[in-house]
Amino acid sequence: MIAFEIDSGDTAWVLASAALVLLMTPGLALFYGGMVRAKGVLNTMMMSFISMGTIGVIWVLYGYSLAFGNSVGGLGIIGNPLEFLGLKGLMAEDAVAGTVPALAFVAFQSAFAIITVALVSGAIADRAKFTAWTVFTIVWGTLVYFPAAHWVFAFSSEDGSVVGGWIANQIQALDFAGGTAIHINAGAAALALALVLGPRIGFGAKPMRPHNLTLVMLGAALLWFGWFGFNAGSAVAANASAALAWVNTLVATSAAMLSWLVVEKVRDGHPTSLGAASGIVAGLVGITPAAGSVGPLGAILIGILAGVACAYAVGLKYKLGYDDSLDVVGVHLVGGLVGTLMIGFVADPASSAGVAGLFYGGGLDQLWRQAVGAFAVLIYSFCVTWVIGKVIDMTIGFRVTPAEESSGIDLAEHAENGYILSSVGYGTYRGVQHTTVLEAGDLPPSASKADEKSNA
Repeated sequence: MIAFEIDSGDTAWVLASAALVLLMTPGLALFYGGMVRAKGVLNTMMMSFISMGTIGVIWVLYGYSLAFGNSVGGLGIIGNPLEFLGLKGLMAEDAVAGTVPALAFVAFQSAFAIITVALVSGAIADRAKFTAWTVFTIVWGTLVYFPAAHWVFAFSSEDGSVVGGWIANQIQALDFAGGTAIHINAGAAALALALVLGPRIGFGAKPMRPHNLTLVMLGAALLWFGWFGFNAGSAVAANASAALAWVNTLVATSAAMLSWLVVEKVRDGHPTSLGAASGIVAGLVGITPAAGSVGPLGAILIGILAGVACAYAVGLKYKLGYDDSLDVVGVHLVGGLVGTLMIGFVADPASSAGVAGLFYGGGLDQLWRQAVGAFAVLIYSFCVTWVIGKVIDMTIGFRVTPAEESSGIDLAEHAENGYILSSVGYGTYRGVQHTTVLEAGDLPPSASKADEKSNA
């Protein structure tokens, strides 16, 4: 007799969702890559891609066990690293997570771990050593992400045989898909690293505009597409909860994009493509923790608030003097806080979470739980990340030299350029006819000075 039951529909949905979430990291690479200057596009994209390599390996070795293993000492702080070391025991037919094979859940959560680490990189784009960043991904994943994931995502079993994390079980804060463990966590870490590395050369004195907004828009589109797996897949089943999360993800993101564009129109006079892309991400971040616990109207409200709050928050770096290159703090930390705290106001008891927020007669009970969970992760992530960053900086050095930063981090760190112009078929450049055969990557003499200036 088989004492367990695997649902093929649930399994198919979770595996498909895992692929969607994994696609988000290359999407993030495009989004971030388009936002930097041309001389840093490859390095910026590589910082996301290397996270797929390092976190993908250590997740299998010990990360999953730290995040989802039985809590050491029953304290809810960290999972037992030896319980699923190398994913031992999870290939057995009776190893299940709900109605899906345990390895399907492992796969799904691995993509979460990968993109969380990659998100942090946006704060230090254009100035971090690639080797130092690679070391950081391993250390930060081990000391910050895996414990936070255990706190938030590891639930205790009904019979008490499995003890999970303290935020999920003792505090009972709601986080459907990662507003605390992922976005607040990454945003707080981004702020800490931005402070450790200091601002880019010329920050606040000269414009550092995105070099390729088409890449930004493409990256935002892939993120939105993958986020349906991110949120709806977090139901870990093909059910009504997944359907609600899917609808909420659509409508909150739509509302956030619109509200960000309204802010731009009123404040700056023009709605921009960068604003649309940023509004999309702000809405996705805001609805992530609340996707399974609010109704569609609550999702619209969260989207509007996230779009407005993040649109204003991205400018704080100029007022406060920290150089968050690609607005990780302004979008992910602020958006994550908006979504997490708003659950305390608009949680709908008709949802599968069954919790009523303040606006539904639930009082302040859920709001304080959300606040404790959010700020515990924020403070822990900021403090530990600052220490990790400082240790790396004092040992192998975290920042490239001023000369390397000025000349271009792509060439200094990777010996490559993001854009190589071929001499084959080269006829005109900015309306000027040229007949000289050029080396790959060279610009016509009449255009080189102008381009060097624009790419600086």
